[in-house]
Amino acid sequence: MSGTVSRRMLAAWLREVGVDYVLRPSPRGETLDDIREELTDCRRCPLCAGRTTVVFGVGNPRARLMFVGEGPGSEEDRRGEPFVGAAGKRLDQWIARIGLRREDVYIANIVKCRPPGNRAPTPDEAKVCLPYLLRQIRAIRPEIVCTLGVSALNFLLGVEEKITRERGKWRERDGVPVLPTYHPAFILRNAAREAEVFGDFDLLASRLRLSPAK
Repeated sequence: MSGTVSRRMLAAWLREVGVDYVLRPSPRGETLDDIREELTDCRRCPLCAGRTTVVFGVGNPRARLMFVGEGPGSEEDRRGEPFVGAAGKRLDQWIARIGLRREDVYIANIVKCRPPGNRAPTPDEAKVCLPYLLRQIRAIRPEIVCTLGVSALNFLLGVEEKITRERGKWRERDGVPVLPTYHPAFILRNAAREAEVFGDFDLLASRLRLSPAK
């Protein structure tokens, strides 16, 4: 799933929560299962009304590399797993390109329930779900987080930027290096930009001291 949030809506959200918005430290030893259990029957925002299931996240709970998208689409909502449609297959190809498998990384989204019509999450929806994503990051303790698409970039980092300008530039969230790149769904519509993604993944591989596939 990939979409956009209006700059006016994002600016209002940033004014409310601020760029320094953080959740209080998670309880010592909190696990992904602890967080998942808390979200099993979540009713904290209107997205719950249209979902089939909460799409929590998938992958290695001790992953060195974590990917963050914006929200589940229809196939993800049906199967309960992020990035399983055409965009997911493209993401799997990018992951394989740096010598990893899907099960080696962790994949999650800004929001855990499918927005209607596969639209991008609103600031209010992101505000509700962001604390759970931050807790996931703290439980996993990845060496790097890679955001996929503009919504993931702006909501995770508390900024208002264009992905075309910020992709491939290292940022940081709560001490964790963050590298933004394009959403796979965008690349499916704009194949000529995929070389830029390859360059971004080369940066990931270099930081993690991996050997990209030839």
